[in-house]
Amino acid sequence: MPVKDVKKVVLAYSGGLDTSVILKWLQTTYNAEVVTFTADLGQGEELGPAKDKALLLGIKPENIFMDDLREEFTRDFVFPMFRMNALYEGCYLLGTSIARPLIAKRQIEIAEQVGADAVSHGATGKGNDQVRFEIAYYALKPDVKVIAPWREWDLTSRTRLLTFAEEHQIPIAKDKRGEAPFSVDANLLHSSSEGKVLEEPWDEPPEVVWQRTISPMDAPDKATEIVVRFERGDAVAINDEAMSPATLLTRLNALGKENGIGRLDLVENRFVGMKSRGAYETPGGTILYTAHRAIESITLDREAAHLKDSLMPRYAELIYNGFWFSPERRMIQAMADASQASVSGEVRLKLYKGNVIVTGRRSPNSLYSMKHVTFEEDQGAYDQFDAQGFIKLNALRLRLGAMAGRKGGAL
Repeated sequence: MPVKDVKKVVLAYSGGLDTSVILKWLQTTYNAEVVTFTADLGQGEELGPAKDKALLLGIKPENIFMDDLREEFTRDFVFPMFRMNALYEGCYLLGTSIARPLIAKRQIEIAEQVGADAVSHGATGKGNDQVRFEIAYYALKPDVKVIAPWREWDLTSRTRLLTFAEEHQIPIAKDKRGEAPFSVDANLLHSSSEGKVLEEPWDEPPEVVWQRTISPMDAPDKATEIVVRFERGDAVAINDEAMSPATLLTRLNALGKENGIGRLDLVENRFVGMKSRGAYETPGGTILYTAHRAIESITLDREAAHLKDSLMPRYAELIYNGFWFSPERRMIQAMADASQASVSGEVRLKLYKGNVIVTGRRSPNSLYSMKHVTFEEDQGAYDQFDAQGFIKLNALRLRLGAMAGRKGGAL
């Protein structure tokens, strides 16, 4: 875009080397006033240094936004996603993907508040995050200008980044002068590590990669037992202690960490076309996912549950690819939310050496009928003779096919 068209830009700013270089680059290349936005999503890092560095780089105090979004993140993004039991490619709990629409939403809100005409992010041109951020930007503010430095500048190596930082007196932490062994993204739901030592899919991730969980082999030899209570599909208490969404997820993270729960070594298909390998840790989310499916197992009607499961891969793909604000995601979400009206009750779990083991579930809305399923006398609750007609009707099309010479399901 023409440089002269940009007067003020809101940057998603972490305070790290890359976004600090981007901040200065925006000032020097676009001669634009930069507004920084740093979100606390529970990444577990002190955010004060980000503000200090922004001030050092000439950002006006009124142009520095630092927001604690942990409750909003968990309540309005993580929990709705878990109502759908979303897993990308069968195993990834979408920890990075689900954070991007909230960051983008807040960036656009700030841009409109301060009168900025552009937004910027630090995602590279090879990854999914550039897509997630920018699709969300355009969904919320269709005429916004987007600056993606990694697609524009010539700072294509670590050496060039460091040289630029030194030339513009950007403070560089000592541990940033060497080549980082892998890159990390973290929030309250998960931690993900990619690149460098993880790029060879045959090599086992070194233990230093795992930052949010102890090794399952080192976890306690005694199981930890907990009870999670749900109301309308959302977890609201652990062991009868009511908690806010973010507080509850934080507690589950601690329980998962000490029991070695939530590690995932995954080769996934990126939206941009390539495969990538990531090491993910979702301790609390793994417990929550298992518990939610358990409470649904006794409260959801069979066809409602199966319909949800059939739409889940599509829903997960929409979030992974950055379409949180799309009409189709909202449509599926409305269905998922409606399905949770009776999903209330308790699930008892044992956490043991990387495993989440369901040991009990109960609900005032349970559809489970002991009178019907018992192997003992059921006092006429279920007439077994009814099964004969049921089976024959379901087999009729196959019988007709066999009579026509298409035995065994042949076409």
